[in-house]
Amino acid sequence: MELNSPVKCLYGVGDKLEKTLHSAGLFTVNDMLYYLPRAYQNRGDVKELDDESCYGQYHSYILTVANEPSVAMIKRGMNLLKFRAFDDTGKVNITYFNQNYLKDVFHTGSTFRFWGKLNKEKRTLSLTSPAYEPILPTKILDPLIPVYPLFHGMNQKLMAKLQGEIISNISTLIKDFLPEDIRLKNQLPTLQFALKNIHAPISEEALEASIKRLTFDELFLFALSISKMKVTQQDSYAPAFSYTDAEPLLSLLPYKPTNAQAKAIRELSEDLCDKNSTGKRKAMNRIVVGDVGSGKTLIAAIGAYFACKSGYQCALMAPTEILAHQHYESMKPLFDKLGISCELLTGSTPRKEKNQTLLRLKSGETQFVIGTHALIQGGVEFKELALAITDEQHRFGARQRSSLGDKGLFSHTLVMSATPIPRTLSFMIYGDLDISLIDEMPPGRQRVDTFVVDEGYRTRLNGFIEKQIKNGNQVYIVCPSVEEKKEDADNFTDYDPFASLFDEGMPPLKATVEYAEHLKNEVFPDYNIAFLHGKMKPKEKDEIMMEFAKGSIQVLVSTTVIEVGVNVPNATLMIVENAERFGLSQLHQLRGRVGRGRDKSYCVLVSDSKSEKSVERLNIMKTIYDGYSIAERDLQMRGPGDFFSSSDSVRQSGQLDLGIAKNCTDTRLVHSAFESARELLASNPALLGDELDYLRQRVEETCVSKSNTIN
Repeated sequence: MELNSPVKCLYGVGDKLEKTLHSAGLFTVNDMLYYLPRAYQNRGDVKELDDESCYGQYHSYILTVANEPSVAMIKRGMNLLKFRAFDDTGKVNITYFNQNYLKDVFHTGSTFRFWGKLNKEKRTLSLTSPAYEPILPTKILDPLIPVYPLFHGMNQKLMAKLQGEIISNISTLIKDFLPEDIRLKNQLPTLQFALKNIHAPISEEALEASIKRLTFDELFLFALSISKMKVTQQDSYAPAFSYTDAEPLLSLLPYKPTNAQAKAIRELSEDLCDKNSTGKRKAMNRIVVGDVGSGKTLIAAIGAYFACKSGYQCALMAPTEILAHQHYESMKPLFDKLGISCELLTGSTPRKEKNQTLLRLKSGETQFVIGTHALIQGGVEFKELALAITDEQHRFGARQRSSLGDKGLFSHTLVMSATPIPRTLSFMIYGDLDISLIDEMPPGRQRVDTFVVDEGYRTRLNGFIEKQIKNGNQVYIVCPSVEEKKEDADNFTDYDPFASLFDEGMPPLKATVEYAEHLKNEVFPDYNIAFLHGKMKPKEKDEIMMEFAKGSIQVLVSTTVIEVGVNVPNATLMIVENAERFGLSQLHQLRGRVGRGRDKSYCVLVSDSKSEKSVERLNIMKTIYDGYSIAERDLQMRGPGDFFSSSDSVRQSGQLDLGIAKNCTDTRLVHSAFESARELLASNPALLGDELDYLRQRVEETCVSKSNTIN
């Protein structure tokens, strides 16, 4: 067995099971080895039957079988096996469905460790279909049992069996790629130890050490790969712009740029412009990161102005038609006054109009085009595209972003993001880009008052919704899921290293579709209520958002798809249901959807969660309004995962395929991983030497994986 051996080399994997594993992206032994548990059952913490605090929860019990099992048919096709068991404190009824073979497993006087949910009805205790392991003098039972993410055709027992075979060969499979001095400096276990104990931990301490090592590995490899990619990009060139004076455009604005905007404009000018040269210069790869409403669009407009006044073309790509329309409507009047032709190109542009636009782009008559994915479709040609701008960059894959730049022979790249990120993560997320941070809000931007309430306020909240509508305003209601669904029945953990994503005692989810129907039929039948979610077709989503922007829809019930920078000044109330399910940065993004007009705006976070962590998170939203401060708190409380994912889109496309590191709340470990990478590269930029061969190979694999990622 080797790491690149196909999964079919594992005992019991035939054609059918091989196909099942392939469907989940598991092709090799290495894929299996890094298919990590999502949680752990703490079966080593054994409870007693008379412990009432355990009722209704999953726990372990050491029980002795009291009688031989009986089997009865309760209806056609369903048998019930039943027996009693006991410990020193009580007795319990144990039942299994359609598992008659267990009659030969459980015998009077035999002792087992059972794991299941203990229920009490009147004076009778019961366990239904608990997991079981015999207590034998020759075998020590594992204290922590892994729970894997499952997929169709796979169960926990089979996955554990396959992983067990791999772990038994770990000593011959794994060689460590981490330099020994770095491993010892950061007090990390060997890779063999980490992989063995992530799948079969011998203790909580061993598990925590293993999680630390594998988290460090992800961050360390990414830091090295991103540096390698940045070095490669330094060899690319693009036109040097000759025009450097932004004042003609700035003079048309009713406000002065903030200090942060002015700094970003200077950085842009230094990247793009050279008055004394019309030749080439290093291609710009810059991202403008700023809070909602901080004025990132002005920076994009300045870049487009420099390009067009220097005789080149510029393209700005937005993720949705409504956002493209908004950019077009705000920029075209300015560029018309400056004598620069500006056009719009989207999927809904009529064919005749589209063909004319394509001809003007090819001839160079159109200097600045704003659009959607339509800009990267076949048939779109530019005469001399020199600046490609991507808005809300996390909505596009790496290939989609580069495809726009590829429309020009040599293009500068500018991307924009409204997701404030902790400065500690800026290198990790945008390491291959230069960063302009706009961390200052324009004067006059009103604060959105934020409140946290529970279901007891529902009647008052509905009254407040109606008041906003009667005042001529509109309301967003955000739900965490699309449709009603049962909670994952496997989501029970007593000890869970990924606890930031598995908060105990969470209330049931409110679903977008059902809740919109409830409001429409039972609460606000006189108002126009619509729903929006990521599973809808793009055209359908755009039509609904446009209707909401026009004011035709009073209440929009949505998932987080509305967090992208759509501007609806008439929306004054944001309600977030199951607010405990969202990270702080996501909540801040959602809050930024309101407060864009003249009327006072509000954000109401609804949660019935009793979790201390959830309560603490939500209370932060009532007192902190700065996106960067919120991002830092989010990193400390939830780890970096929330900066890469949301419920309706995968944000890490083209960035970082975070696995175990996404829930790392140890900011010191993040710092250590990146500092170790910097120190290694400073002393050995090419990672030369026999002792670094395997590390160099892993870095190259990470680079390929990163560059190939796409939505």
